[in-house]
Amino acid sequence: MRIKSKLALGLAFLFCMIITLVVLSIFYVNRVSNDTDVILKDNYITLRYCNDLLADLDRLSGDTSVMAHFDEILTKQEGNITEPGEGEATRRLRYHFEEIKKKPADTTFYDDARRDIFTINQLNQEAIYQKNLKAQQTAKTATSWLSFIGAVLALLAFSFLLNFPGIIANPIKTLSEGIKEISNKNYSQRIHFRSGDEFGDLAEAFNQMASQLERYEHSNLAKIIFEKKRIDTIINNLTDPIIGLDEKKYILFANEAASRVLSINESELIGKYAPDVAINNDLLRNLLRTDGSVTPLKIFADNKESYFSKEMVKITADEKPIGEVIMLKNVTSFKELDLAKTNFIATISHELKTPISSIKMSLKLLEDARVGKLNEEQKKLVAHIDDDSQRLLKITTELLDLAQVETGKIQLERESVDPRSIAGYAFEALRVQAEQKQISIVIQQEADLPKVSCDLDKTVWVMVNLLSNAIHYSPEKSSVFIQLKKQDHSVLFSVKDSGKGIDQQYKDKVFEKFFRVPERNAGRNGTGMGLAISKEFVTAQGGRIWLETEPGKGSTFSFSLPV
Repeated sequence: MRIKSKLALGLAFLFCMIITLVVLSIFYVNRVSNDTDVILKDNYITLRYCNDLLADLDRLSGDTSVMAHFDEILTKQEGNITEPGEGEATRRLRYHFEEIKKKPADTTFYDDARRDIFTINQLNQEAIYQKNLKAQQTAKTATSWLSFIGAVLALLAFSFLLNFPGIIANPIKTLSEGIKEISNKNYSQRIHFRSGDEFGDLAEAFNQMASQLERYEHSNLAKIIFEKKRIDTIINNLTDPIIGLDEKKYILFANEAASRVLSINESELIGKYAPDVAINNDLLRNLLRTDGSVTPLKIFADNKESYFSKEMVKITADEKPIGEVIMLKNVTSFKELDLAKTNFIATISHELKTPISSIKMSLKLLEDARVGKLNEEQKKLVAHIDDDSQRLLKITTELLDLAQVETGKIQLERESVDPRSIAGYAFEALRVQAEQKQISIVIQQEADLPKVSCDLDKTVWVMVNLLSNAIHYSPEKSSVFIQLKKQDHSVLFSVKDSGKGIDQQYKDKVFEKFFRVPERNAGRNGTGMGLAISKEFVTAQGGRIWLETEPGKGSTFSFSLPV
């Protein structure tokens, strides 16, 4: 039977029970009402006639005018005879009344008439009593039947309410449990309903789905397991540590190299919540950070201190994040080479400064007329030598600064400095260079700027470097803007040029060592270290430096220092 038919039958059953109870109630109420109406209609009226007749009979002997009223009441009584014996008593009353009418003064028939009236009265009172008993019996019978039928119907309705919902709910519950088993990849789950309704059809469709899933699972399970083992083997054979996390930061895999550098067994990593494991592991805590730091991590591995660079790769599927992979690359050899390079640069730069200074001194002597006059050709050669030595001295100085930065031996002499003096020093240092290109330097500064805590020489060096670049890349007869303003708990220094700007692909690389923007640096003599050194100087003082640029609209280099 279909579910629709079951619901229709159930509702029809309830409807029939309600109709049955209503019909029986109406039937018995009508019976009691009819019995009551009979008493009122027949007997009670006769009693009223009897009372009126007795009253008139008492007045007949003294007032013959009452006879007409007596005759009228008696006539009505003759038309309302309902009980056995009442008709005969009424006829006797008529006979005696006729005799009284003939001889009103004769009291012989008065007593007979009074006895007739009493007889009629007694008969109707007895009838009322019997009919009242009958009405009470009818009411009791109605109460009994209605109580019995109501109890039976209540039991049937209660049983219906208990069992009928289960007919609908139990299959749904069974189906829900089956779906949960399927979601847990228990594809052997089956559902069986004996009913031939929609639930039976649904169970059959469910079983077909589970069968197909089970077949598909068995056909691909071996292949999936094989591929997983192969991937696990590849990951474990990698020499670089690799850790895989899901979107909730639970560790999916970690190769042997990762377990070794973390000093944690693989069994204590897989399936664990990474932040919980990181509570007792400083290295994992550093690996989970997403602050964008690119500084190599110093890790004790292979019985020595080693350096690793971290790379975090976000994994997405259908444009939704599903996890991330943390990869560590051993850069110890590169770090050692970089340190050797730094030491070499520092040594060579230091050694070069002495002969360069000697060359500069010799050039000064050559330019002195007291030593001897030079012809025009010799003056040009001396000028070229002076330019080359000046450029060589600048490169040497930058190399020494870079070596100082890389070795972490930046010596800071902090003091409280007025930001306007930093801009003023840079302006005076490059005023002549700007005038040669007819470039105006515009300083925009807020009033009541707080002082900053910094190393004056190094900060002025940064400002001069940024302003020198702005003047170089701005066209003639243009403007360069220096802006000073307070921003939260720091002071912002900005230098904006009027050049062509920098392509977005180079925006994040301009602060790297030795990097030079190709088209921007065409014909420009430089080492590509100025911005890298500037970044290190600013960062060492607790500030930050950044670039805002748009091709065709110039570039703005900004840095901030704490007040």
